[in-house]
Amino acid sequence: MADLDTQNPLNPISPEDDDHPKEECGLFGIYGQTDAATHAVLGLHALQHRGQEAVGIVAYDGEQFHSHRALGLVGDNFESQDVMARLTGDMAIGHVRYSTSGDTVLRNVQPLFADFKFGGLAMAHNGNLTNAYTLRRRLVQRGCLFQSTSDTETIIHLIAISEYGRVVDRITDALSQTEGAYSLIAMTQKKLIGVRDPYGVRPLVLGRLGESYILTSETCALDIIGADFVRDVEPGEIVVIDEMGVQSLKPFNKRPSRFCIFEYIYFARPDSVMDGQNVYAVRKRIGAELARESHVDADVVVPVPDSGVPAAIGYAEEADLPFELGIIRNHYVGRTFIEPTDNIRHLGVRLKHNANGAHLKGKRVVLVDDSIVRGTTSVKIVEMVRNAGAAEVHMRISSPPTTDACFYGIDTPEREKLLAARMDVKAMREYIGVDSLAYITTDGLYRAVGSEARNNERPQYCDACFTGDYPIPLRDREEEPIPNLLTLLDEPN
Repeated sequence: MADLDTQNPLNPISPEDDDHPKEECGLFGIYGQTDAATHAVLGLHALQHRGQEAVGIVAYDGEQFHSHRALGLVGDNFESQDVMARLTGDMAIGHVRYSTSGDTVLRNVQPLFADFKFGGLAMAHNGNLTNAYTLRRRLVQRGCLFQSTSDTETIIHLIAISEYGRVVDRITDALSQTEGAYSLIAMTQKKLIGVRDPYGVRPLVLGRLGESYILTSETCALDIIGADFVRDVEPGEIVVIDEMGVQSLKPFNKRPSRFCIFEYIYFARPDSVMDGQNVYAVRKRIGAELARESHVDADVVVPVPDSGVPAAIGYAEEADLPFELGIIRNHYVGRTFIEPTDNIRHLGVRLKHNANGAHLKGKRVVLVDDSIVRGTTSVKIVEMVRNAGAAEVHMRISSPPTTDACFYGIDTPEREKLLAARMDVKAMREYIGVDSLAYITTDGLYRAVGSEARNNERPQYCDACFTGDYPIPLRDREEEPIPNLLTLLDEPN
């Protein structure tokens, strides 16, 4: 495998610098297309919102696998003609990721690659295995040597020790031993393979460009290369793409669908289609439902950009109030260097947001945002709006209170660091400094996404971060951590 790994140091970022949960990664794979890696770069550009700390692409030219993995953004690492000239072939898979706890290090950057007796295999993974500690302990005791702290490598080792012959059977065998939420793309010398976990928590879609096929996390990555959306990969489905076309396998026991509802609220790009629904339209419906549930007399509706914009539009339309960009976001700010002084740290939010005072002064303002995690950014935004002369500030949140941590591949703080886990709405209102604070209810959210209210029935989505109802067992939380640092799983994928 020709590997072109580069170390690109990132500036540190404070937990207070961005108060939203973070999606772990985005996937893109393409089969049967000249300059496959170039298409992968374009697809990863469209998925950059899903991961901004590292990027990697593996391509296959019929004889050799070629890889380039690096820390940083897609555009910073795949602009070089020398890099792209080496990523030859008509098959490629790519990955963008966020880190969670621990440092972002190159050994964890995907796709990962391994040589097996049947040939080479590259794999990119989105999600988190909830029994990875347990599996890794067993594999270490068997003599497996781990080179990363990624649970993707756990899957690769399970494939390696499988006694099945065909690669698809080995992958099926490996995944049948795992628990958790995941979508993944694997590439061999002859096949592109996509898989979603049996609950369908993490997204994966199938597209087509002429005679070529694409597997990716969101439909916006199809749009950028002019590909057509074919369908969602179904929960528990394995899609195999080779010279014979597309084959669908469903080897796992059927489970109730639990697609991550936060994709509709925040993670997905608004121009993507998720589970048959346009994300932008869903977010507008969420805002409208929020207005019906928590009306307040006001003069203007202002989004916290950019993620609060569609819900704010829906809120304003339903409440028959003017919609204004009362906060302007600076889109040219990258990762913020945090100086070790409280003053500079306090000013950090102004690098990204500035009050548009002409539309705030003397107004009763409804601020619409998608979520409150720690609450630190909300405090600064509200202070900014008040300093711009707002007469009243009412905050409306287009998700229920985030009371529980995610263990399925989303970067959220531990429960004790979540504002809604420590305070009721009244206390949060006082902490943030608003005249009123209201969240959409869980039933309201389900109505907005076109589903029945939860009530006493099994939910159709994973909403554990709001309800504490974890659909997949959290096996590793019941186990003792592995004492060897090299075998710790400090970074879900």
